[in-house]
Amino acid sequence: MTHTAHFKVWRGDTDGGDLQDYEVEVNDGEVVLDIIHRLQATQVADLAVRWNCKAGKCGSCSAEVNGRPRLMCMTRMSVFEPDETVTVTPLRTFPVIRDLVTDVSFNYDKARQVPAFVPPKGVPAGEYRMQQVDVERSQEFRKCIECFLCQDTCHVVRDHEENKTSFAGPRFLMRIAELDMHPLDAAADQGLVRSASAQEDHGLGYCNITKCCTEICPEHIQITDNALIPLKERAIDRKYDPLVWLGSKIRRRQD
Repeated sequence: MTHTAHFKVWRGDTDGGDLQDYEVEVNDGEVVLDIIHRLQATQVADLAVRWNCKAGKCGSCSAEVNGRPRLMCMTRMSVFEPDETVTVTPLRTFPVIRDLVTDVSFNYDKARQVPAFVPPKGVPAGEYRMQQVDVERSQEFRKCIECFLCQDTCHVVRDHEENKTSFAGPRFLMRIAELDMHPLDAAADQGLVRSASAQEDHGLGYCNITKCCTEICPEHIQITDNALIPLKERAIDRKYDPLVWLGSKIRRRQD
C-alpha cells in the first residue's frame, strides 16, 4: 500500500533555520531514511543528510525523529499513523553544519583523550590469551556503532553546553569501563587507574544514571547498568573504602 505522509524537516545552517513542510509518498516497508532520500530525489535536491550503510551498522544517519534520537535507517514508517506528522531534526546536542548534518567532532576529541589499551609486559602481540568468561562483561561494549545517540540524549551535555569541556559522555565512559574490565590491560602497571581517571579526568561524577543513554541505544547495550554503574562503584571503592585504599598502596611482590 502507498499513502502520502506529512513531513516536517529542519532546513538551515550555522546561521539558523526552521522546519519546512513536505507531502511525500510512503510505501510499505520503508524507513524514514527512504523518505528523506525520496525528498532529495523529487523535491529538495540540496537537502543535506549524512548516511552510509542503511543497515543500522555505521551510525551515520543519526537524527531526531519526533523529538527522539534515532537511526533514520532503522525507524520504520509503520510505527507512525498514516495521518501523523513526522518531524525530522538534526541532533540537538551538536552544532548544525547544514540541514540534518551536525558537527560531531566533539566525540572524536573525547575519544582521543581516552588512553589506549596498554599491552601486558612480556607478552608479544598475537600471543594474548583470555578465557571467554573473562571478556564477557566488556564484550558487550564492542557492539557500539558510534552513532552518538547516547551522547546526544545525555542531558549533562544536551542541556549544559558548559559541561562539554569536562565530561566525556556515556559512549567514552563506556570505553573506559571496557578497558578497565579488560583482563589483559596493564594500564595500572604504568600508574594509570582507569576508574580514578574516569572520575577525575572524564567527568564520571556528572552522570546521575538516568539511563536515557541505555534507552535509545540501537544496539541495546546496557550502558548504565553494565558500564557506568560498575565504573562508579570502582571509583568510589578506591577513594573511600579503607581496605581498597590500603591495598592500592601495597606494591605487588616482584618475582
